[in-house]
Order: sequence, then C-alpha cells, then structure tokens
Amino acid sequence: MSLRKKTNPPNTFLASHGDSILKDARGELKSPARRLLGKRILTLGGIAMLSGCDLTNDKSVNAMLRKMSFFNDDVQALLFDPNKMAPTYPESMITRPFPFNAFYDIDDVPEVDPATYRLQVSGLANGKRTWTLDELRALPQESQITRHICIEGWSAIGHWGGVRFADFLRRSGADTSAKYVSLHCADNYWTSIDMPTALHAQTLLTLTYDGDVLPPKYGFPMKLRMPTKLGYKNPKHIVAISVTNEYPGGYWENQGYNWFGGS
Repeated sequence: MSLRKKTNPPNTFLASHGDSILKDARGELKSPARRLLGKRILTLGGIAMLSGCDLTNDKSVNAMLRKMSFFNDDVQALLFDPNKMAPTYPESMITRPFPFNAFYDIDDVPEVDPATYRLQVSGLANGKRTWTLDELRALPQESQITRHICIEGWSAIGHWGGVRFADFLRRSGADTSAKYVSLHCADNYWTSIDMPTALHAQTLLTLTYDGDVLPPKYGFPMKLRMPTKLGYKNPKHIVAISVTNEYPGGYWENQGYNWFGGS
C-alpha cells in the first residue's frame, strides 16, 4: 500500500470508530501467535526493522513484532480511502489457471449442496435473514477483473462476478454504522472486516468466476472478493454473515496475522 497523503475529506466512520476498532484488534494479538507472526514479517524483509533489539532474546523479539503488527494496522486503517478504487485489468491479463489456495489440500475442498444452501445473516441486521442462491443470483450483478495478493508473496489476476456487498448488506437491513462484519465458511474458516471495507464499491459477494458458476476450488457457493485486502481476508464457501460491534477476530488473525490486512 502506497504511503500517499490523502486529499479526500476524512472518513467520518473511521473518525468515530477507528480508535475503538484498533483497540479491539490489539487486544487479540496473543503470545501463542508470535512465532508465525515473526516468520511472516521476517520473510518480508522485516529483519531490518529489528535492528536495535536482541535477536537471541525471545522477549525482546516478541515485543518488537507486536509493535510492528500494531503499527501496520494503524497505518493501514489511517490510509484506507473508501472512495479509492483498486486497479482493474483487461481480460488478456487474467492469470490462467487462477491458483488454488487454502489452509488445506484441494482434495479437501468442501462440497456444498446448492439446493439446500442457505446464507444466514445475523447480528445487527433487521431485514432478510436467510438467502438462497437463486435469491442472490436475482440481485443486480457486477463484475471485476482485479488482482488477488497473497501474503505468501504471489499474486494473480482473476475475473469475478456477483453482488456488490454494500447492496447486499443494505437489503439485509444491516446497521452500516456498526464496526465489523464477520464471515463464517463451510470449511470452518472465518474472518472479519471493518465496515468501511464492507461498503467499498469493489467489495463483491462473488457468485461466478470468469463468467461461470464459481467453482468449488475458488469458493462455491460464494466468496467475498476484496481487492483492497490481502488474500487471507477474502473468505470462500461463505455460509454465515454477522454484523457486530464486538471484535470477531479470524482464523489467521487469531494466529498473529494483521487484522486490517490491507493490500
């Protein structure tokens, strides 16, 4: 993410909730995550930032890594502009085949029955709470060709189609002044995002890939596609969405990954 000075007016949501969101995230970075977090940062060249601390002293290293993680969340939240679009690309630049990536092997991709599938909405939402795939497909659809950026150091460009997430949340009666949206998946993965990212124009509840029904390996029946976030913040096989003011954490976030996860 570029450290450019913002010229747009400050976001009112972040102004009112930013400190609270960051405080919640900080409280969830526990010591058992320190070694994984250390590996992730060091592979990205973070070792240079550790000069001045004793690399043979676990306590010293862990304290520095936690500070770096907090700093990353702070900077990303402050720089996030809900009106700024991520780059889009022509079809000629689509990565074929688009890579499979998960915390399990491709043979373990969950099978979801489209006939019985129901998307559940809970928490701070007073509208439609249960959605079928047919109902989601009947909503206005959009598409985007954007870059997926993985924290492991690779990226790929894909063609995604589906419902703008902001429209879906409003149709579900979600309280868009809430702090978080939590997403739970059929493969037991979960993550959470800030409301400004949920309402971003390019955040898409995707139902198709490259013009066809979303394949299981890419997240059937749906994936939340956010080109403003790193790959681990883009959950697949979503079965439940919750709107909340309570910090929800996430599968990788609870193991030491930065919560904001901006790309």
